[in-house]
Amino acid sequence: MGGLESTTAGPALDLLPAKEVLLGESTRVRRLLPTLGRRMVGAWVFVDHYGPDDITSSPGMQVPPHPHTGLQTVSWLLDGEVHHRDSLGSDVRFRPGELALMTAGHGIAHSEQSPATHPRLLHGAQLWVALPDGDREVAPHFEHHATLPGFTSDGLTATVLMGSFGGMTSPGRAYTPLVGVDLALAGGADVEVPLEPGFEHGLLTSSGSVTVDGVPLEPGAMLYLGTERRTLRLRAGTASRLLLLGGEPFEERLVMWWNFIGRSGDEVAEYAEQWNAESRRFGTVVGYDGDRLEAPPLPPVALRPRGRVR
Repeated sequence: MGGLESTTAGPALDLLPAKEVLLGESTRVRRLLPTLGRRMVGAWVFVDHYGPDDITSSPGMQVPPHPHTGLQTVSWLLDGEVHHRDSLGSDVRFRPGELALMTAGHGIAHSEQSPATHPRLLHGAQLWVALPDGDREVAPHFEHHATLPGFTSDGLTATVLMGSFGGMTSPGRAYTPLVGVDLALAGGADVEVPLEPGFEHGLLTSSGSVTVDGVPLEPGAMLYLGTERRTLRLRAGTASRLLLLGGEPFEERLVMWWNFIGRSGDEVAEYAEQWNAESRRFGTVVGYDGDRLEAPPLPPVALRPRGRVR
């Protein structure tokens, strides 16, 4: 089973190792979920952190059209600009502080690019949320929220991407109980932030120097916090940015391979076959100048559903 049976019972402070991966043609990212021993935090199933990168003399992010099923993508920028196109006809440029939320559901394709004329720096996070079985075939849709709720107090500025935090609720549609919050700390800030004790949480340091319940957390690193926490103590040595992710422990077993989430190996193999055959399931991304990505060959071993830990 997934869910609480394979979730740390109580608070934890487990550092999740990052793996460097090439995203698209030119962007190197630090992959923090899934990782060895930890596949999910709530319904958050995938976390890539990238930058800050100086892309003055490069094309920046260039990710050709590719498919998704059974998940939501949550795109969050700290610096830069990204041009999103998808097979629904969405054509949106989003910037720091704005939420780009794409629900793949039954199937969608999209591309992500830095515009030809772009800011010097590119820095952000790409996140996936697994859809529960009852909603994983929902019709695909895209949301762009240029303004998000939040608050400022005692050197902390919180912006709510997903779910609710500090009495504020994101306009982004969520399908399971979860939370995603950007936390900006002024240098020297010493704060306690509220947590939902029924959630498990993870904390990513985007920039700066922070201690979490006394444990130093360097930029690009993620700390798994376990469950049953009502508050979290944060101290910032310098101006810092963090991403707090949490949710009710996810109770379903998943197959996650390439850009797909399914419930069986056969199901995921069918998605890959349909994408490579240009099935109507995923549609076409109009306006992208270049070839789309092909699904890679399936691994030689059977893809099996897995729970929260490997």
